[in-house]
Order: sequence, then C-alpha cells, then structure tokens
Amino acid sequence: MKIAIIGAGWAGLAAAVQATQDGHHTTVFEASRSLGGRARALNSTLPDGTPVKLDNGQHILIGAYQDTLALMRQLGVDPERALLRMPMTLRFPDGQGLCFPAGPAPLDALAGLLGARGWRWHDRWSLLRHAADWRLRGFRCDEHLSVSQLCQTLSPRVMQTLIEPLCVSALNTPTSRASASVFLRVLQDALFGVSGGSNLLLPRLDLSELMPQAAARWLATRGGQIRLGARVQSVQPQGTQWQVDGEAFDAVVLATSASEALHILTNTSLTAPEPVAQQINPWCQLTRGLQFEAITTVYVWAPGTHLPHPMLTLRSDSAAQQPAQFVFDRGQLGGPPGLLAFVVSASQGDKDQLQTQVLAQARQQLGLGTAGGAVNENKAGALLQLRQVRQLRQVGQAVQAMQVVQTVVEKRATFACTPGLQRPATLIAPGLLACGDYVQGPYPATLEGAVRSGQQAARLL
Repeated sequence: MKIAIIGAGWAGLAAAVQATQDGHHTTVFEASRSLGGRARALNSTLPDGTPVKLDNGQHILIGAYQDTLALMRQLGVDPERALLRMPMTLRFPDGQGLCFPAGPAPLDALAGLLGARGWRWHDRWSLLRHAADWRLRGFRCDEHLSVSQLCQTLSPRVMQTLIEPLCVSALNTPTSRASASVFLRVLQDALFGVSGGSNLLLPRLDLSELMPQAAARWLATRGGQIRLGARVQSVQPQGTQWQVDGEAFDAVVLATSASEALHILTNTSLTAPEPVAQQINPWCQLTRGLQFEAITTVYVWAPGTHLPHPMLTLRSDSAAQQPAQFVFDRGQLGGPPGLLAFVVSASQGDKDQLQTQVLAQARQQLGLGTAGGAVNENKAGALLQLRQVRQLRQVGQAVQAMQVVQTVVEKRATFACTPGLQRPATLIAPGLLACGDYVQGPYPATLEGAVRSGQQAARLL
C-alpha cells in the first residue's frame, strides 16, 4: 500500500521503518526542517564561542526498552557504543542513595536496596515488604490509585530518595498525581523483567543521530521518502483512500503531537462523510481530555567540572525553590568537559525563574567544601571515598562561576500520566491511524512508548 506518515518523530519514523519492512511504500511528512520531534538535537554555542550539539531535553533509556534497542540495531546503530550502560544508580552528591550491582534480575535490585547508603533497616524492610506484596499481586492495583496512595505506608526516606525520583523520571508526573498502575508496570519491566532491564542507558550521541538520522538513511536506501518542511493542512477521505493535501494514499498514520493530530482531525471531521466523522469525533474527545507536563533542561558551562558519576540525583523541593531532580555530566557522555545538564521534570514556572532556581540549587548541592555547600568534609568522609570528596570539591569551585549555555523548555513534553486516564486508540477510522507516546499503550510517555506505538500502527495497516 501507499502510506502517508505525518510526523518524523520517534513514533513516526518507527512506523515508517516497520511499514517499509512489511512491504509498503511510505512517505513521511515533517513540518519542521529537522527529524526527531520532541527528542532531537539542537545547535548551540558555548560561552567561549565553541559550537556544541545539545538535545531539546536530556533523555534516559533503560535496559528494559527492548523494542527501541532492537530498532536501533536494525538501523545500524550499536547501542553498546551509542549508549553508556550503567547500573541503576540514584546517588546524591553527598553519596547517599542506591546503586544496583551487576547481576541477574531481581537479585541486582535486592542487593542494591539492601546496600542503599543513608537508609536504615526500617527503610529497607519497608520497601521489601511493599515490593513482595506488589509482586504477589502481579504488579497490578486499582486503576484509580495514585503513586502517593500506593506508597503511603512507605518510610519518608524511601519515598524521597527512590520512589519520587523514579516516578518523576519515568512518568514525568508528581507522585501525588501519577498513575500507580502505570508506575507498577514500569517497575515490573525494569526490576523483574530481563536481566539488565534496570540498567540506565545514557546517550553518547545527540538524540537526532541516536535513531532519527539512522532511520532516514535506512528508509532512503529502501525507497522511502521524507519530506521536510512539509506541513500537512488537510486529510480527507475519498472512497477507500485518503487525500493528504490533494495526494492520494491508501492509509494515513498521524504521528504528530496530540495537539497537532487533534487540529488536523477536527478539520477533517467538518467535511468528512457522517460515518467517518462519527468515528473521528470520539477519538478527538478523548485527546482533548489529555493534560500535559513540561520538562525544562538547563545547560550550564562549568569548566573543570567532573562529577563522580555521569548522572547524579538532586534533592528536589519546589517549596524550597530547588526544582531540578537530576544533573548529567555531558563531558562523560561524549560532550565537551564542563558541560552539565540539569533536568526539571514536571516543571512549573517561567524559563528565567527556573533557570535562576537551578543555578542556586547547583551551587548549593554540588558545592561540597565551599561556602554554603551541601555537606562538610567530616560528614562526607563517612559517606564517600576520599577521591569522590576531592572531585566534588573541585566541582564546588567550578560551579560557583558557571554560566548558562541554553535553557530548553518543552511545555507539552509529555501527557500527564494520571490515575484512570483513558488514552486515544491507535485505530481512528478505516485507513486512518495514530501513533505517539500519548496513544493507548502500556508505557508512559517515553521513547520506548513512542517506538512501540509507531510499530503497532504500522502492523495494523
């Protein structure tokens, strides 16, 4: 069949690759001049004038993302080279937190929880008891429970150092509003699925090169077309086919953002035959009900900085104006040394306000051994090896003079993964489908969710 795919993000390109592999002729329409959608590269400049590639948001993959990793391999991208694999690590600058050792699942998780720094036995027992109960119930719960309700009897330390960072990174929704059933599904796949499923996979390549550019090269060698700068204005049924801006296709896959898909389909339903409009309208109604969360990434330049780990967890407290949950050392991920990325998931407030707050948070929490530092050397000595203390002292000196490179705010980065949420289906009408991380599926708004959705849409053609 002749297939039109509207949108060249991760979902759209995954759909195009799958459809082409299945023998269809694909044409991808992309309104912008770049590939990747909400996971793409940006051109920027360091304060000294050096050009640098950033991403429009710092993404994390995990070992459980089997479909994404398989797609990368199919496209000729070696995940072992393109991604830095490290055990599940949620360590704070003062050395507290947990790090899973290498080993088969779920023994790696068990060992990591038992060895968590800064936890008491009460905290460990609290989590192990809950984890055993979740597993006994098949990692299922009432669809209307929030993560906070699910975990209300966990110890405060476990909530603050494990559940809250995991929830906001996986679902981009605070625990008070996040779906417990989706959270448990992610935990099941990551901690109790394949060995290495909990591993963190940090991109060494920019997000465009990680998959979208490779997909474009793969499609080009197999007759697929990608039309950049081609914003689709209308999609209209015509007999058994669909007209995309006057060009006939056997089927159309909407791989745009939820808001853009809604815009296109609202226009379609105004002129479509009544039977088609009656199928489109309920889909639009569900999509209108989605709420969205923002993600802010603040890139800063602090020459001489080398964090103890490529990723550190930060103590986040919006009431204390400390919004960032994580910091990434891009110098350890193939970028220029001294480039840090601070991530604020489910961010609120304007760009300048968040940027100011993140800088102050960085100077306080990474400023070990400096005025206003997070901890002093005596306390740190009980928690960290001497080498790590020295590293953080150097970091503390560097972050006092750090400069902002760029702050990226994705206002509609993900849908809010709330309890009882109904997401729109893949199939809209005969020959008209949708894909994207917001479409019905088992995962929250992740790269894996987008890839799975695109592949599913292609298989339904």
